[in-house]
Amino acid sequence: MLWIKAFHIIFMVTWFSGLFYLPRLYVYHAMAKDTLSKERFIIMERKLFYGITTPGGILTIVFGLWLIYFNPHAYLHMVWLQMKLGLVVILLFYHLYLGVLLHAFKHDHNRHSHIYYRWINEIPTLLLILMVVLAVVKPV
Repeated sequence: MLWIKAFHIIFMVTWFSGLFYLPRLYVYHAMAKDTLSKERFIIMERKLFYGITTPGGILTIVFGLWLIYFNPHAYLHMVWLQMKLGLVVILLFYHLYLGVLLHAFKHDHNRHSHIYYRWINEIPTLLLILMVVLAVVKPV
């Protein structure tokens, strides 16, 4: 079980690294004026989203569910875990929204300024803090 927990944490770090960096790329992409830069950002964003962030998210969830599988009756009655799983659902929607933004940039349909992307870049930080506190402190 410790190996499964270790891989859950490893892939969570991978997932979050992409969720931290992708909106930062969107900031620079929204500020880019020349075609060459925009094309470069499209490639970087696609590779980060599909090559690192999405596999990290999928494997985080797979290993997390595998951990719950060992004792679902006990785990699913823990309030801290229910709250953490709720935050994971929010994180999934955030991830999917980054994918929507990725496609908007790809088709040159971006409607937001670089300031917007700076703000949404803070969402995974808040979620990570809450999730770690719930998992480690188990306050409820």
